[in-house]
Parts: sequence; C-alpha cells; structure tokens
Amino acid sequence: MTYEEIARRGGGILNSAKKLANASEEEILESALLRLQEMINFGTGAIEIKSGYGLSFESELKMLRVIKKIKENAPIPVKATFLGAHAIPAIYKENRNEYIKLITEKMLPVIADQGLADFIDVFCDRGFFTPEETSEILEAGWKYQLRPKIHANELDFSGGIQEGVKHYALSVDHLEFTGDAEISALLGTETMPTLLPSTAFFLKLHYAPARKMIDAGLPVALATDFNPGSSPSGNMPFVLSLACIHMNMDPEEAINAATINSAYAMGISETNGSITPGRNASFFITQPASSPAVSPYAFGSNLVDRRFIIGKEI
Repeated sequence: MTYEEIARRGGGILNSAKKLANASEEEILESALLRLQEMINFGTGAIEIKSGYGLSFESELKMLRVIKKIKENAPIPVKATFLGAHAIPAIYKENRNEYIKLITEKMLPVIADQGLADFIDVFCDRGFFTPEETSEILEAGWKYQLRPKIHANELDFSGGIQEGVKHYALSVDHLEFTGDAEISALLGTETMPTLLPSTAFFLKLHYAPARKMIDAGLPVALATDFNPGSSPSGNMPFVLSLACIHMNMDPEEAINAATINSAYAMGISETNGSITPGRNASFFITQPASSPAVSPYAFGSNLVDRRFIIGKEI
C-alpha cells in the first residue's frame, strides 16, 4: 500500500501515536537516547526533534517533556519542534476544527508557558492539513513566538511551500513535489528548503529536484527525517549518498547542505555548521580517505572515526 493508504486504514502516524500513548516517559527517553547515540556515531553534531506522534493533549506534552530531558542530557545541541498538526486523530475525523482548536487554544498556551518548543510545524499536504488550516495554526504559533517549520509537498503540490514562505518559516521540509512556482516562491526568502531523500527511498517516491533548485539559485539543506513511518534511519552519510546518486548533487554541495545549510535550518548557524573562528568546535575526523567524495561514494559505510562536540571528544 502507499503511505496514504496505510494512513487511511489507521496505520502510519496514527498507529505510532497509539503505541506512544501507552509508553512511559522513561521508556521513550531511554529508546530516544539510544537512537541519538547512533546518530552521533554517524557524525551528527546537532539535531531537531519533532513531536507529532502524540496527537492528544497528554501525549504531545509527554513527547515535548521527553525532548526537553534529551536537551538537558544530550552532548549535542537539540532543538524541539511542536508538530501536533501531524495528522487528524481518528476521534476528530468528522470534526477537524475541534482538533485544530485543541492545538491552538489548549496545547500552545501550555507549551509556551512551560518552554517546551522552539518551533511549530504542520504537515501541509494532500490527505493531511490544508493550506488554510496550516495558516491558522502557524498564525497561532507566532503569537507564542514559535517560528514555523513546515512539512510540505511530500505527496503532492499542496501549497505548503507557499504557506511556509508566507509565514516566514525557517525551513520547509520534504519538497518531493517542487516545480517552477515553488522555486520562484522560495527565491530571495529566509526560508531554507530541506530535502529528505531517505524518505523518498523508503516510500519509493520520486526524489526532490535538488539539481533544478540549486541551478535556479536556491540553497538546500539535507536531513534524515528519522521517524518510524517513512524514514526509520538516522544514517546521515547514507543521506549524502542518496543526494549525490539520486538527486544529482555533487559531494561538495551535499556536504554543504548537511552542515552549514542544515545549521541555518535549525537556527544555529551562528554557532554550528562550519569550522570557522568564533563557532563551536564541533566536527568529526574520518578514517583515511582520498577526498570528501569518498563518504557519499562508499554508501552504507561509516567513515566517521573521531567525534568532537564543542571542543571535546565524545
């Protein structure tokens, strides 16, 4: 079945939400820290973690509290994104507006009061949230100083990219469906297009048109989209391989997209993302390699040998 067919049958995000509701904060934290360590071993030096698998007041808050604990314990910088608008829960299927009100009128005030999120996100795509619903949620987020980061155009030309630009999103993520109108909307803005090729790989979607976007003058960032339904892997070197093999990026472009551009998409480019005087000394040293191109070329291999976070080897 396709991703959408699975979702319509109550699988995917909704199935993960059921499992998360039954898990304790301690269980979620323990498993999350294991995944975080796996990502660090692949060379990841900063991470954004989204909620969105709670889909209820209690479970979304539970996820965000766990993310806060990860922030306090992780050796790398962590950003938290509130993604309550990831899917419509089954109990609100016939009353979508009530769920949106739950997000905007009940969840957001508590999240802001407890300082649980840095950003807000919406899955603006076919079968999920419409551009109008997305706009309503993002405007509510701005009232609590939560800048948007949008899931957009994964499944169709959804208008999500345009909504992201309209609401000054720091990034718009996925972008498998990106054409001339979307590229034009992004040019000259502060919104970073973030591409997630391992999602296209796992779901057998076509890949985002990275080459066309770069040739048009856009920057792009790369990320894993590590999640249970569409990209169950935190292997960032494999993302570089997919970017070069399937999205026609050269190795230097892919490395740039995975470092300084991704740091911008997380709002930490003043401290992370490049080896530059004045920034954090966060970097890794590879095994012997003839050039940076070896990393995406040797797909499936982990060439990371030593890891330094803010000047300390971990």
